[in-house]
Parts: sequence; C-alpha cells; structure tokens
Amino acid sequence: MNEIKTILVPIDFSDNSEKILQGAIYMAGKLGAKMQVIFVAEDLSTYSRLAIPHTSLKQFQDEILTGAENKIAVFLEENIGDKADYMGRVLTGDISEQIIDFAAEEKIDMIIMGSHGYKGLEKVVFGSVAEHVVKNSPCPVLVINPYK
Repeated sequence: MNEIKTILVPIDFSDNSEKILQGAIYMAGKLGAKMQVIFVAEDLSTYSRLAIPHTSLKQFQDEILTGAENKIAVFLEENIGDKADYMGRVLTGDISEQIIDFAAEEKIDMIIMGSHGYKGLEKVVFGSVAEHVVKNSPCPVLVINPYK
C-alpha cells in the first residue's frame, strides 16, 4: 500500500457524521495526512420528469447547495477547528458515484466513511452507499461502524 497523504471523508450530516469525522481526525493525525471532507447533495434533475417546473427545481437545487455549503463550513469549524489540516466541499450528483469519482480525480489515498448514515426506505430502495464505494473505490476504504 502507498503512503497515505490524503484522506477523503464523506459526510451526510447525520448524527453519525461527527463520530466518523472524529475517527478520521485520529487517523489523519497518526498518518500525518490531510483530509478532504465532502457532502454530496443528490442532483434533483433526475426528478425533472415529474410535473415540477424546471425553474422551480433549479431554484430548489441552488437553495440546497447554498444551505449545504453553509452547513459544512459550520460543521467543520465546530468539529475539526485546528485539530487537522482539512478542506470541505459540496458536490452534486449520485452520492456513491461522486465519492468514487472525487477519490479518483483528487488522487485520494484512503476513504474513511461510516457504515450507517440516514436509514429507512432510502436504504432499501437505493442500497448501501458504503457498500457501493467499497466495491468500486480506486483506493482503500476504511468503514467505521459508529454504533460500536
């Protein structure tokens, strides 16, 4: 395995995100690595075939992204502060695909993510994001169970 210089930490702002982030901060400290923390907002254009005007959908998507950018800045300042070298970003699209693509494009050395985020019907319908990332990642993935 190559030296781990950059760790990707996908978050979803669930209660588990703080636990996963603390684990990533610990690992980054031990490895002397930088962290890239991302939140992926689903691209609402996939719902464009519904009877919703395109302009309303675009406006709503823009509001989601603005809110997510504000939220990630506050979340990272509150949970990392000066404990680690990090950058935060908001992406749009399919969550697992964006994580995988970002890891490849940014030449990420390791992904640290949770085994559980938001649950319920979404998990049944869409499957596990962590499982998809583990199977398709261009780098090693450390999956943390926040309940253990």
